[in-house]
Amino acid sequence: MTNRKMRMGMVGGGKDAFIGAVHRIAANMDGQVEFCCGALSVNPEVGRESGKALFLDDDRIYSDYMEMIEKESQLPEGVRMDFLTIVTPNFAHFAPAMMALDHGFHVVIEKPIALSLDEAKQLQQKVDETGLVLCLTHTYSGYPMVKQARQMVKEDKLGAIRKVMVEYPQGWLSTLTEKEGNSGAAWRTDPAKSGKSGSMGDIGTHAAQLAEYISGLKITKLCADLNIVVPGRGLDDDGNVLLKFDNGSNGVLIASQIAAGEENALKIKVYGEKGGLEWHQMEPNTLILKWLDQPAQIYRTGNPYLSDIAKHNTRVPGGHPEGYLEAFGNIYRNFALTISALRKGEQPTEAMLDFPRVEDGVRGMAFIDSVVASSQSDLKWYDFTL
Repeated sequence: MTNRKMRMGMVGGGKDAFIGAVHRIAANMDGQVEFCCGALSVNPEVGRESGKALFLDDDRIYSDYMEMIEKESQLPEGVRMDFLTIVTPNFAHFAPAMMALDHGFHVVIEKPIALSLDEAKQLQQKVDETGLVLCLTHTYSGYPMVKQARQMVKEDKLGAIRKVMVEYPQGWLSTLTEKEGNSGAAWRTDPAKSGKSGSMGDIGTHAAQLAEYISGLKITKLCADLNIVVPGRGLDDDGNVLLKFDNGSNGVLIASQIAAGEENALKIKVYGEKGGLEWHQMEPNTLILKWLDQPAQIYRTGNPYLSDIAKHNTRVPGGHPEGYLEAFGNIYRNFALTISALRKGEQPTEAMLDFPRVEDGVRGMAFIDSVVASSQSDLKWYDFTL
């Protein structure tokens, strides 16, 4: 079978949409993906203008995702899209994802995966039935030093994990900006469009996925306190969660969007019997190792002493910053290499398969459900339930 780029279609992400442009840059970064078609806005006129600005062929600019999936599925294998990227608000994830899978297309989808746990489970069942691949863009797991941290835990460098501390403070919702024309804030704080949680759905799921990804552990119980701090807001904008993991260890997760003055200050600390590690998203090239019986160490992206998996996800020599776009690009590259291998009847390597998938999406929705239920309950500990 001819070796070629994987072809991407996109739902949402038209002009003035931040995350759509990020996806296109990330997908294009390693020369593995070609952007070929789109239904880029719920407004067909805006969608057509956006498609023209991105140099799509006129007949590959569609008025909605239904038209796109139907027409693309009728094109020859060498022409039609191979996968659909969905960059719409949460409430508009499920239907295009399910339709794409039903028509034989792989899917990339923004987190959280859907509006409800039931929708997420239906997508998982469809993926299992079809053998197709669903990639969930938990971006922070794409950073080289996050890969390094995960590998060091897997190799037992820290010893048995005892505690995980993850915090994700932002300040952009410190005022009622959704009432002042901020469209991103408007849908994220609307239960009909965002789901049953605000801060925990939007950024808490990132924190929970990162905690499980690096530690290799699964959350089994939690004790949550969600808050609406800004009067007049429809969903939580702040929350604190105590965690229990499947090895008996414990943790703390904080997600807040009313931390005035903060930008995107995601941080994680993981402690084992022998030492701990620390990583900050806003200083992503650095991983700090702290030891019980020796001085602390600083690991830096791009150096020869790093693990093979960190090197696989690094593009430039040490001292050249790799950030958010590159981390996003790593997820797209690994996903594209995986579906390319499957297309050729080959088995993807472990490095190729290192990206968040539908199982992560189901756990994300279960996390949201469990946190909300715990916050509303009088119980101290609430079981994490899938």
